[in-house]
Amino acid sequence: MKINTDGVLLGALADFQEPSSILDIGTGTGVIALMLAQRFLSAQIDAVEIDKTAASTAMKNFENSPFVGRLTLYPYGFEDFFAAHPDKKYDLIVSNPPFYINSLQSPGAKKTLAKHTDKAFFDQLMHDVSAHITTNGVCWLILPTETAVLVKQSALQYGLYPKKIITLHSFKADAPHREILALGFDTQQAEEEQFVIYDAPKVYGKEYQEVLKEFLTIF
Repeated sequence: MKINTDGVLLGALADFQEPSSILDIGTGTGVIALMLAQRFLSAQIDAVEIDKTAASTAMKNFENSPFVGRLTLYPYGFEDFFAAHPDKKYDLIVSNPPFYINSLQSPGAKKTLAKHTDKAFFDQLMHDVSAHITTNGVCWLILPTETAVLVKQSALQYGLYPKKIITLHSFKADAPHREILALGFDTQQAEEEQFVIYDAPKVYGKEYQEVLKEFLTIF
């Protein structure tokens, strides 16, 4: 669970005009937080990670980056983080969250912690996000398409509306398998886009290469 397609696409595509404050919920080993630090050079970035091993790795990655002065790691869950910092607000909140609702638990305990949850998790997440984004702030998530439906329903309960929906497709003819979802308080009609990852098996498309060329050395 170090670097994956979901994480790097969220890190590259989550957007906000000149954010001063960013929160990465479930930072893992810190990849998304580091990408956002590279993209938004004046932003202060907080990163929350409940898994102690992943948090330790993220801390080392932050310390070895040129952005160390703008990155702060909190090694506990987002509920405890918000309880400890009730007045913090962010222009941009991002998360590549655990997303398999009511599914079978995976054999590995760490993967279970990182990838399995239930609807209550997202209800709590949307509740806390709504209380901790600025008036014009945006929360960006990457989710399987089925989970995205439930999360959008949960978000509405807390006054959060889709601002942008990017459907991810492995190949142009494939059905979408993920949504990158931007949520905010603005009720205007959401923008909708499609993003195709591959031109052919094991051949990344030009769009994928373009958005990630500043981050991945293979491009």
